[in-house]
Amino acid sequence: MSDTSATDTTYRVTADELRQFIERFERLEMEKKDLADQQKEVMSEAKARGYDTKVMRKVVALRKRDPQDISEEEAVLDLYKEALGM
Repeated sequence: MSDTSATDTTYRVTADELRQFIERFERLEMEKKDLADQQKEVMSEAKARGYDTKVMRKVVALRKRDPQDISEEEAVLDLYKEALGM
């Protein structure tokens, strides 16, 4: 009888822990959605003020990168454009 009781207790603890992980994940998903909505609002505001949001997103992406990598990529891009007469 004690084997069954121990198994039931272990199962309940595991189920409770699993539920906690899932609920934490769900809360984070909601926070992520809220943040995405706020980012959309910022871009909508910027667009309403006349800014090019496509370019703004590129600037944000560039700011995340290493400046040396950006310089190397721009040099190769310039070389390719020159080769194509652009």
